Amino acid sequence: MTTIKLTGAMPLYEQIKTYIVQGIQDGRYRPGERIPSERELAEQLGVSRLTVHHAIKGLQQAGLLVAQVGRGTFVSPRPLNQQLEALTSFTEDMRLRGNAPSSQVLSAKVCPAPDDIARFLDVRPGTQLAVLQRVRIADDQPMALETSHLIASACPGLIDRYDFSRESLYRVLRQEYGLALAHAEQTIAARGATRDEARVLGLKPNAPVLHMTRVLYTADDRPLEYVISAYRGDSYTFHVVLRQV
Repeated sequence: MTTIKLTGAMPLYEQIKTYIVQGIQDGRYRPGERIPSERELAEQLGVSRLTVHHAIKGLQQAGLLVAQVGRGTFVSPRPLNQQLEALTSFTEDMRLRGNAPSSQVLSAKVCPAPDDIARFLDVRPGTQLAVLQRVRIADDQPMALETSHLIASACPGLIDRYDFSRESLYRVLRQEYGLALAHAEQTIAARGATRDEARVLGLKPNAPVLHMTRVLYTADDRPLEYVISAYRGDSYTFHVVLRQV
């Protein structure tokens, strides 16, 4: 019987969500296929149906699962763009839509927070941050240049202990540090690539890129990560669903 290791820091329904997402990533649950029922998952994982229901509802709201009346819950077919309503990492996003993700680490270090980054993370300037800069790659094509700034005290040893050319940062934060990643605020703008971005991404100078900033919050509504990214404008799109309120 499959079991979930309780961390004490992450709510159980979040751990079930992670379990289901990993099942999608490793091919256990394929796009368009039905996942086990709430009853089956509750029995398999040794938890209540209410907890499983909460986890599945969250993944439905994120667009990863879809309910079909009278038939069950199915893995959503993934479009060739990023669903902005879903809080997924680049690695998770690429795997869910059938691409092979990889990363090239350009730098990984711990350094004091400058004034502007400290403001986004709601910490004092000079607070120690884990700073990770990577080229994000899909099917051997550079897709984005990404720089993540994380509050080092929330994930001690992050830079030294893990190889982020292979690891998913969000998986490590969730599973190794027990951090409940709740929501993010994201801003996207179009601009021309800088010289360094063009070089790293294989673009012509000043080619269009999608400049993205993101502040990631934990379940207690505290900022954890501030990310600055430049995505190729010729290969990457973002998709958002707007609903009447």
